[in-house]
Amino acid sequence: MKIEKIQKLKNNKYKILLENKEIITTYDDVILQNNLLFKNDVSSELLNKINNETLYYDCYNKVLKFIDKKLRSEKEIEEYINKVNPDYTEEIIKKLKKINIINDENFAKAYISDRIYLSSDGPNRIKQELLKYCINEDIIDDNISKIDDNVIYEKCKRIINKKIKSNTKYSTYILNQKIISDLLNRGYELAMIKSILDENISKNDNIIEKEYKKLYTKLSKKYEGKELYSKIRMKLYQKGFNYEEINEQIKTVE
Repeated sequence: MKIEKIQKLKNNKYKILLENKEIITTYDDVILQNNLLFKNDVSSELLNKINNETLYYDCYNKVLKFIDKKLRSEKEIEEYINKVNPDYTEEIIKKLKKINIINDENFAKAYISDRIYLSSDGPNRIKQELLKYCINEDIIDDNISKIDDNVIYEKCKRIINKKIKSNTKYSTYILNQKIISDLLNRGYELAMIKSILDENISKNDNIIEKEYKKLYTKLSKKYEGKELYSKIRMKLYQKGFNYEEINEQIKTVE
């Protein structure tokens, strides 16, 4: 098949016009690899080769744009290629590894840094998320172990102090349980959480006093005497106050 014209386009592309008026839009790599600038005609075998290589570079360039948006794990890239054109998955993965665009070690380092400094996640949650990307567990553990313990501690402390300040209606016990549950879910170690709580949370007598007054005002309309105090005790206990602080509060007003 005779080549009538080869025209250079934008974005490293070329347009090949054949004598049968067929137009092939391909890439400069395909042009150079097949020495097309110096050929007047092409065989059917070469046309097939050009078309296959064009499909490959179509897929490859889409993958590069996908990666350019943000750093990707090998799993993400493989899944993306499988959606675009699975025929080239193995070949493209191999090439990207060779030129170090796919590097799960670098991905893990960047991911851990982002989650440590730009989220409320703790190390355990970060690890679980990275495992979903099929990152080798040894790589994850090695990079997480390099995080300064003080950074994790101060981050956990800030979250806990914020929760203490914004949850003034709970008893000390209930507040402790809520904070422990939340911080464990965020990926922090129990020992660290308890240590910070011991340093920063204190019993707030005003909370039980306020709750007592609200309950007394409400329940005294319906009950009196021992029955009233029994109802108040039960309600305070349900709110998370222990028997000792409940009895202490009631003694101060009886």
